Amino acid sequence: MDENQVKLIVAEVLKHIDIRGRIKPGMIPCGVSNRHAHISQADLETIFGQGYKLTPMKDLSQPAQFAAEECITIIGPKGIIEKVRILGPVRPATQVEISTTDCFKLGIKPFVRDSGDTAGTPGCIVIGPKGAVTLKEGVIVAARHLHISDKDAEKFGLKDMDRISIKSNGPKSVVFNNVLVRASNKFALDFHLDTDEANAAGIKNGDMVELIA
Repeated sequence: MDENQVKLIVAEVLKHIDIRGRIKPGMIPCGVSNRHAHISQADLETIFGQGYKLTPMKDLSQPAQFAAEECITIIGPKGIIEKVRILGPVRPATQVEISTTDCFKLGIKPFVRDSGDTAGTPGCIVIGPKGAVTLKEGVIVAARHLHISDKDAEKFGLKDMDRISIKSNGPKSVVFNNVLVRASNKFALDFHLDTDEANAAGIKNGDMVELIA
């Protein structure tokens, strides 16, 4: 082991000790994310028509975000998934978030990534009623993460970009490690994980989980 590797290990250990010293354990609501897509305005217009605007159907847990009426079909090398819900508002780049199980169905290698980190990820074909877009990249299995307001972050002793652990309860209790903290006044308190993770732990949307480290 060289000197640089030792320094990296020491830095990670010190960072973990710092986080453990700051954290105040407590209960957090859980949001289970089914497959969905975030879409750019350009791609939206390609597949739904010139000047098209998303139609809000239901508000989400995060302020100003909504599930839209519009759905798309996604196609991979080995399969098709229909009725993939679009979440609004539009974003600078299109990103499709699916589970590992969905990746197997589509024939796409699963890449676990934080939202927005799509460089080098697989693409797919996105189809709407007026056209199709071929994405060169942007299909991810979203890494588990915690949305939290600055006020709640202070309450729990957390900082933006911390990596923490969260424990579920019940007969299938699981400890979720490496949970990314996203702290901002634009966010509301919610632990997000995908359907594969939720099913494995017996978690339903709205269940309470415990911040432990």
